[in-house]
Amino acid sequence: MPELPEVETVRRGISPHIVGKQIAQVRIRERRLRWPIPDGLEAWLQGRKVQQVARRGKYLLLSLDAPTAADRLIVHLGMSGRLYVVQQDEAARKHDHLDLCFADGTTLRFNDPRRFGAVLPWSRDLAQHDLIAGMGPEPLSDDFAPDYLYRRSRGRKQSIKTFIMDGRIVVGVGNIYASESLFRAGIRPGTAAGRISAPAYRRLHTAIRDVLSEAIEQGGTTLRDFVGGDGKPGYFSQKLYVYGRAGEPCLRCASPIRHRVQGQRATYYCGVCQQ
Repeated sequence: MPELPEVETVRRGISPHIVGKQIAQVRIRERRLRWPIPDGLEAWLQGRKVQQVARRGKYLLLSLDAPTAADRLIVHLGMSGRLYVVQQDEAARKHDHLDLCFADGTTLRFNDPRRFGAVLPWSRDLAQHDLIAGMGPEPLSDDFAPDYLYRRSRGRKQSIKTFIMDGRIVVGVGNIYASESLFRAGIRPGTAAGRISAPAYRRLHTAIRDVLSEAIEQGGTTLRDFVGGDGKPGYFSQKLYVYGRAGEPCLRCASPIRHRVQGQRATYYCGVCQQ
């Protein structure tokens, strides 16, 4: 599933091609996504301009001009969704479910083989939307302070890995990036969140921001068929220290990388470097 760096890569990829452009036509070939595309979306979008493409967690937010300042199109890529820019006369491929056709002849196309994604209109305060309400801070924002995780973790018995993957604590630290951040911070993933010291949390804060920033810079992590908004794969997978490397030597100490399952998710760590 695309995580924060992959979604941010898509945001940066499509923004130059659609911001400031007017939607001339909306083509919907399949409404049955994770949440059905509502009837009337075509009329709601017709003639509107895309003012900005933002991101909240894993959700892309296309801000639109009048009638209300709060109008946004919320797009979630799900497990297999893609957004890419084509010319309007380019033939649709299998699983191309929606087109936003702009007045200049370009089209933003949504493709989703598994149909776990979503395309939803919203006209009220974004924080009131069920998908957005309750989200923790963005890990690359000022709201994610160095002592934030330490304060939120006091008294918690859950593992540190599941703690930082909880979107109500902080958004966007998916499975790959949680494993990599914990390795860099020298923290074993099964340690109870409430038992970790303030200095260790400060290391983890830095590691999370560094790992996500590097992944965004590299265009995300290519797993299976992920590509960014420009159609190019991400390359952060070439820099992974532990994820997917079970049994291979640790790049720091040469001990075999260990593998376990936590919360039905694969976890990778070094038993020597992470204590």
